[in-house]
Amino acid sequence: MAPFAKEKPIHSMIAGTTAGAVEAFLTYPTEFVKTRSQFGGKKEGPITIIRETLKTKGVAGLYSGCSALVVGNAAKAGVRFVSYDHFKSLLADAEGKVSAPRSLLAGLGAGMMEAIFAVTPSETIKTKLIDDAKRPNPQYRGLVHGTVSIVRQEGIMGIYRGLFPVMMRQGANSAIRFTSYSTLKQMVLGQARPGQTLPSTITFGIGAIAGLVTVYTTMPLDVIKTRMQSLEARAQYRNSFHCAYRIFTEEGIFRFWTGTTPRLTRLVLSGGITFTIYENIIQLIRTKDSDK
Repeated sequence: MAPFAKEKPIHSMIAGTTAGAVEAFLTYPTEFVKTRSQFGGKKEGPITIIRETLKTKGVAGLYSGCSALVVGNAAKAGVRFVSYDHFKSLLADAEGKVSAPRSLLAGLGAGMMEAIFAVTPSETIKTKLIDDAKRPNPQYRGLVHGTVSIVRQEGIMGIYRGLFPVMMRQGANSAIRFTSYSTLKQMVLGQARPGQTLPSTITFGIGAIAGLVTVYTTMPLDVIKTRMQSLEARAQYRNSFHCAYRIFTEEGIFRFWTGTTPRLTRLVLSGGITFTIYENIIQLIRTKDSDK
């Protein structure tokens, strides 16, 4: 791979958090449908979930738990890009080049960091809010009330349910997504003129393909994560391995790919939106810095 330009941490943080917040809000309905479809019990298709939610809760129902994901996604993207740039700088060779295996390792490290500092708390809260919203009499009145209630009832570990599968999923997500994106980007840049920047449409397309690859390879970890963060998880599963065992023996191997369609929709859009916004903000910051 060609040498990369190391970004300042504050620039990566600004671009990453902005991209993460925008992407989370725009794609949230697909995340809602994916999460609802992964709960145990009666299997529901995406169209059924959307129709019943609109009928009983209206459009706002498709955004149950959205605030938790927007805040968490902004923090996640910020941590992800700062961590990835940092790990890449540590793993680069003397010429500043980062090979595909080292890019994979940098992505794995970034995914672990975001799982610990942002993803697990935000997704646990989001999952519980979605699970609670489908009940006849929901107990949580929003993000703040839900978070306070969960911590009061279960302690601080109540918002860290499913940490292990989240770390595994985010590590795999970032490793695969960043490596796919970086490899495809270098291939395209190799055909471009020296100094030429990629148009947003190409960046979006590369990011979307990276999202597509990520979905199918990490879907089982996502299903286990959702089950471990549901309201009934403490009564049903001893740990993540027990959860995986029960899903496999009681529901079959294909249950691990439940919710693939909405997650595929979200991550394809997510990859395109996040990388496009990130690259454009970084380019804008570079331009302003050079003007100064």
